[in-house]
Amino acid sequence: MSDYTLAVTWSGKDALADSDAAKVISGDDFNTEFTTVQTAVNSKLDAASPTLTGTPLAPTAATSTDSTQIATTGFVKNVLETYIYPVGSIYMNMAVATNPGTLLGFGTWVAYATGQVLVGYEASGTFDALDESLGAETFSGTSGSTAADLAAHTHKVAGGEHATGSYDNGDNFQANNLSSVSTARAYQVDTSSAGSGGGHTHTIAGSTLQPSVTVHMWKRTA
Repeated sequence: MSDYTLAVTWSGKDALADSDAAKVISGDDFNTEFTTVQTAVNSKLDAASPTLTGTPLAPTAATSTDSTQIATTGFVKNVLETYIYPVGSIYMNMAVATNPGTLLGFGTWVAYATGQVLVGYEASGTFDALDESLGAETFSGTSGSTAADLAAHTHKVAGGEHATGSYDNGDNFQANNLSSVSTARAYQVDTSSAGSGGGHTHTIAGSTLQPSVTVHMWKRTA
């Protein structure tokens, strides 16, 4: 590529005597000069996108810019910090366990909600506070100690009659009217309804673990 330089000494013509033929600006002078311009311009023309080398610089646009202006690395970082991952954002990754501060190059990030799942905020109800831990992975305890805990229900009682005249349901209760029984036999009966306020308890244990997928998760704090 060549730079354009004047081919004709235009300013020197003014100093020439009027009788000097060189003082006259001719068509040849214009042709020579514009040919020189054409050569320089054509040598610099590149119909394809240029390939940049080194560390080319460009102005960093405001994050609100919406145009075909070149986006610098500074612009991209500002958009990420301001709009994509502002303070309070959650970052998740299943590929690597590297802290986002290292991956993204900005912010202070801490491990977040380890062993927990996320749930959407609601204006009122159980989930009406942000950053609140609720529930547990497992539970155990007693239920049925108050009328509100259980609906009305019955229980099965198994037992047997024996030729000896005794009644056995596992606790060796005695019966008074079984002396005529000649052979042993088993039976099962239902108790009467305990009602919703029956005076007894049920011990329960189990898991509240919902279907889940584990990921690395961080929260941006600064």
